[in-house]
Formats: sequence, C-alpha cells, structure tokens
Amino acid sequence: MATINPWINFNGNALEAFTFYKSVFGGEFTKIIHFKDLASPEFPVADEEAEKIMLITLPIGKSTMLMANDVPSFLGKVNENENRSKISVSAESKEEADTIFNGLSVGGQVEAPMSDSPWGTYFGMFRDKYGIEWTVEFQTGK
Repeated sequence: MATINPWINFNGNALEAFTFYKSVFGGEFTKIIHFKDLASPEFPVADEEAEKIMLITLPIGKSTMLMANDVPSFLGKVNENENRSKISVSAESKEEADTIFNGLSVGGQVEAPMSDSPWGTYFGMFRDKYGIEWTVEFQTGK
C-alpha cells in the first residue's frame, strides 16, 4: 500500500516549526540538510541561503514522515495565509487526539475544537502558529 508523506514549504523557519512539531509528536529528526551542505561549483549557494533547510524529516507513527524545506528567496515567498491543504492526523485514542490537538494548536487559531463530529468521529481542526492547517481525528466507532 502507498504511503503519503506531507511536505511543507516554509519561509526560513522550517527548523523552528519542526522543533515545535517534534515537541508534540516526539521522535528524532531522521534528516536535516542545509542548503550549504549541497553547495558546489555546479550548485552555488548564496550566503543568505546557506543556513536554510533544504530538507528536514520527522517520523510520525510507524510509516509516515513529515517533511519540509525553506523556500529559497529566489523562488519567492510562500503565502502563509493562503488556504493550503490540511495535514490530517489519525490518533489511536481520544487522549492522544487531545494531546496532539492541544500541543500543535498552541499559538495558532482553532477553527473547530475537539468534539464528537456528526460523522461519528472525535474531530478538531486548526491553523498552527506557522500557518499550517491541521485536522486531528479519532475514529470512535459510532
């Protein structure tokens, strides 16, 4: 079966955001590559781009990887207020759903607090302090 790994673009704060995500999900980064790590005569990297993240990965659960990068300035700025696709987290319990929701929504904007949904799940939705939209859901079995 295929696995989906969400990849998020940031405007220079990917490491900060992922450190926050790690504080909620736990685990360890499996990869952190800065643009300076790829610098070569064929791929010159400007000084102001050197410390930006080319790739960062954080395992979430058993088979999912959350991935991100900082967008180099020559590609333009990511609009952090646009309606991007949401990252959906499926929790294994109501308690885990609450922990993830309460942790990731700190400093963000709650769009739908955790509650029983009309479609039979325990569900919540928010935009985190980095502008990323999330849903958290637990299948209650209703």
